[in-house]
Amino acid sequence: MGTAEREITEPVELCTGRGRLNPAAVGWTRTPLHRANLRGWGRTKRWEYWGIVTPRHLIGLTVSSLDYAALHEVWIRDRDTGVEHGRQAVVPLARNTVLPERSGAGTVVGRAGSLAIRIEQDRTGSTIGARLPGVELDLTVPLPAGHESLGVVVPWSRRRFQYTVKDPGRPVSGTLRLGDTEHRIGATDSFAVLDHGRGRWPYRISWNWAAGCAPGRCLQLGGRWTVGTPLTENALFVDGRLHKIGTELAWEYDRGDWRAPWRVHGEGVDVRFVPFHVRQSRTNLGVVASSTHQCFGHFDGWAATEDGERIELAGLTGWAEEANQRW
Repeated sequence: MGTAEREITEPVELCTGRGRLNPAAVGWTRTPLHRANLRGWGRTKRWEYWGIVTPRHLIGLTVSSLDYAALHEVWIRDRDTGVEHGRQAVVPLARNTVLPERSGAGTVVGRAGSLAIRIEQDRTGSTIGARLPGVELDLTVPLPAGHESLGVVVPWSRRRFQYTVKDPGRPVSGTLRLGDTEHRIGATDSFAVLDHGRGRWPYRISWNWAAGCAPGRCLQLGGRWTVGTPLTENALFVDGRLHKIGTELAWEYDRGDWRAPWRVHGEGVDVRFVPFHVRQSRTNLGVVASSTHQCFGHFDGWAATEDGERIELAGLTGWAEEANQRW
């Protein structure tokens, strides 16, 4: 199938010395190669998001800096009982927030009162720790040999651009303690997805994102925010190998009924997604606001490899979302 998008294979800096987009950084990668040497204040956004799916729990962890504020969150849902745990915190001026320039390297820290998240990253993988009253999370997310991830630099202009790394299907193990109960998380039946973001954004933006995984197969799809640019964030992963999908896709879903089936399709992809849980989150700080519907569910359908082989996707579990930002 192939793609006309430019693949980057050598380390590169995201920005020029003046803080503008480096033209040499525009493209996609199979492993993180960009250094996000961002400069300036006000439109700069940095975040680490880990989404984790286990047979018993759905987990979301966010450490983010919007320059004028940090937004950190721990969210956990028991898939059996429907009980949710967690906390979201806003920190003025992003105090006590650490987000390194390179994906997969260095320490990530988000603190706000009794909420604390710390992520250590190196060549072998990541360790994730989170604490808040009644919740303790300790996870290990190794980086398997030969594992590939999708890095993309999306250029709106020389002043507005985004570098994202989407890394689905990482093995994860560890413990989740809720009150006095400890839950073991095993790598054979759980997976983690990383969304690493660094960039300078427009004030208003909307996006779609979907990620689904099963043993040996993962799907990463995005939409809306890349329209009109030369890059997409669409890819199929088979046994850890990335197959880039270089076309915009059509997203069909019902905003009046978020539990209704979704369809995402286009050249090289045709998938159906059926939600089993809808998570709605809103933040409104006046001039800054966000609204997200994140739907968790199951995928079926197919996606094509770079040589045109159709891979069946029945059995993938994950999420599809719509987000609207004013930031």
